Amino acid sequence: MTATATLQQYEPLTRRAIPLLAEKTGNVSRLATHCSSCGLKDLCLPCGLRAAEIDMFEDLIYTRRRLKRGETLYRTGDKFDSIYAVRSGFYKTVMMLDDGREQVTGFHMAGELLGMDGIAPEIHSCDAVALEDSEVCVIPYARLANLGDDNQALQRQFHKAMSREIVREHGVMMLLGTMRAEERIAIFLLTLSQRFAARGYSPSQFILRMTREEIGSYLGLKFETVSRMFSRFQEEGVISVQQKHIHILDLDVLQESASRKPD
Repeated sequence: MTATATLQQYEPLTRRAIPLLAEKTGNVSRLATHCSSCGLKDLCLPCGLRAAEIDMFEDLIYTRRRLKRGETLYRTGDKFDSIYAVRSGFYKTVMMLDDGREQVTGFHMAGELLGMDGIAPEIHSCDAVALEDSEVCVIPYARLANLGDDNQALQRQFHKAMSREIVREHGVMMLLGTMRAEERIAIFLLTLSQRFAARGYSPSQFILRMTREEIGSYLGLKFETVSRMFSRFQEEGVISVQQKHIHILDLDVLQESASRKPD
């Protein structure tokens, strides 16, 4: 069964839970997520858990929430109460700078978590915006934190997820601090390729859900620089670009560009 097919398998919530969730999260589906049959379980929190542990994790998820392109899952300053597992679609996280500019801090796809920025301060420090029609599983943090010794394996998975987020942020800091534009764009494309491959999609052909401006904001580059680097890679036969469709033609050269020494 394909990942697309498994995404259609849901289980009804109780009538009692639905009104509360609808009031709290807005556009809420009446169908709950069934982790054991989800094609993303090997990427999400249940990764590596036994069947009984997955069943316990499913009890934490009350519902899923759907958002249209451009809608906001949470905003800076919102009270933190849940983390969100991206079930489908694509999100960006952004912070507003003092001068009013938008700083993109990350791009998130199916199988990844959103909302962990709010754990320590108990309010969200950024906005999470859907870049296309998307869906998330809503996981109340209090229920996850109260697992304690009941499910140590799930606790370990959650800590691993937080560790991956820290490593990702360190990687972005290195990207912005030490690498040239060519390296930044090459690594960005290679990372997307790997993430798509992990989800069973083509590692060489994919659609960019973000704009050139958003890529530039994330990588610390101007829009013109991003466009120039895409054009250069295309002229050199490394990639083919048709609007937002990317086709990696020469993976080896792209990898070389990611670590090329200055002339």
